[in-house]
Formats: sequence, structure tokens, C-alpha cells
Amino acid sequence: MDLIVHPAGARLRPVFGPVRAPKTRQRHARHLRYRPPVDDADGYFGERVAATYDDSSHTFDPGAVESTVDLLAELAGDGRALELAVGTGRIALPLAARGVPVHGIDLSRAMVARMRAKPGGDAIDVTIGDFATTRVAGTFRLAYLVFNTITNLTTQDAQVACFQNVAEHLEPGGCFVIEVGVPPLRRLPPGQSVLPWSAGPAEWVCYTYDFATQASQGHYIDLDNGRGEYHTIPFRYVWPTELDLMARLAGLRLRDRWAGWTREPFTGESRGHVSVWEKAAGPSSAG
Repeated sequence: MDLIVHPAGARLRPVFGPVRAPKTRQRHARHLRYRPPVDDADGYFGERVAATYDDSSHTFDPGAVESTVDLLAELAGDGRALELAVGTGRIALPLAARGVPVHGIDLSRAMVARMRAKPGGDAIDVTIGDFATTRVAGTFRLAYLVFNTITNLTTQDAQVACFQNVAEHLEPGGCFVIEVGVPPLRRLPPGQSVLPWSAGPAEWVCYTYDFATQASQGHYIDLDNGRGEYHTIPFRYVWPTELDLMARLAGLRLRDRWAGWTREPFTGESRGHVSVWEKAAGPSSAG
């Protein structure tokens, strides 16, 4: 099957398979639909994504969730936790079930509605807004941002603002935890900026990279009965040491970095990391 995309006003023209004469373009267009630009108030995570989000990744497996919650509950102790991009409650709900008061921030009402429909979902306080800048009342022992979501902030300024926002929410001695992949540029073919990711009967995925700006674009074709729908999502990849500098600008310091939630050592071969930055404790009241 040949798939040709001609979105109105766009220069993008991905081609899969041999291209025939121009007269065939109209026939091909019936087999591939280009999803329009996002104009939903929920951003890229509207009802269409929210409806299947919990089935979209192995990170929803009970074992993966349990190890994540174990570490977060330990860091929160008897304090409050703030989840940035709380989504469908994958982490917030089991963390709250451990006795940790959780407040969430999320731009997507559709994702939050899915959490509300789950047992215990109504007990999670949520503020709708951009997690890089939205403020909520009170301070927190722990703030966390998981599953690569820092890369959904597509500029360096937005990522820096996120750290500053978190620092202002943390109590002295509080921690900020981020889970994110190490940029996979070593896996790119030499001289190329396109990384094939997956190909199967239901979906084709690849990622493109702009090395000058650290901008990345996910390209997705969803297949159904020989027909495809193409859409993209923008990201900004970020290096561990760059995150450390953002933390320092916000008054936080790196406390721990592991390759995963069970504290595996982080090395030059690690494909992801769980990093913990700490806000300095306040001056002692003793004496």
C-alpha cells in the first residue's frame, strides 16, 4: 500500500513505498487521512487519546506502577505530593491509596475525567492548567513528573519555568522527581535525523530530530483495515546534565539519579533515568 500525505499548507510529504504517477494521488488520499492540527482545549490529550490511554503502554502494568509508587511514597513520607500532568491517575490513585495526599495539575479535562471515573478518583484534587506555570495553594514534600512528560514542554524556557514553578511549591527539604528517557541519538543511522521506532499491523511510528534546537517530532500512522491516519506530536528532548542546570537555576540540587524506579545504577548505557532534586532545608530553629 502506498501512503502519500499532502496536508494543506504544509511542506511535509512522507512517502511509504514506490510513488506512481501524479494521477494516482487522489486514489491514495482516500487511504490516508491527515488529522488536523490540534485545536482542542485539552491539547494533544483530548477525549480520543484519553479513551485508550491506559492501554497504550507497559508502564501501566501493575509491577511498573508498584515500583514507581514505592519510591514516591518513600520520598513523600508524611507530606503532601504534587503530580504534574496527573492524567488518568495511573500514579496518583495508588499513591493516594498509600495515604499520601496528592494534588494534580493537568491541562486535559478529558484525561482527568477518566481518573474521576475510577475508584478513588474523586478524592484527588486537580487544578486544570499548564503544569509549567500553574500555581496551587500550599506547599508539598514531593513533586513528580513521570513517563517522559517533561519533553511535552517544547521549549527550553518552558522546561526551566517548570523547575522554577516546582521549586516555589516545595517545602524546605522537599524533592522533585522526573522520569525521562535519555535522548536516543546514538540509535540514529549515521547522518540521519529520522529514528524508526515501531511498525506493525495497527501502527507505524518514527521520530525526527532537530539537533540545533533539540526539537523532536513523533510521527504516527494508525492503521485500520488498510486505511491510515497520520498525526504528529512535538517534543523537546533534554539531557540529564541540562536538567541538573535547570534545577540549579531554581535553587534545587541533584540528590540521586538511577536508571529506573528500583534504583538501578545510572550509566552511560542507560536509556532512561529517574532523577531526584532536593530543595535546601530551611535554617535550623535550634539554639
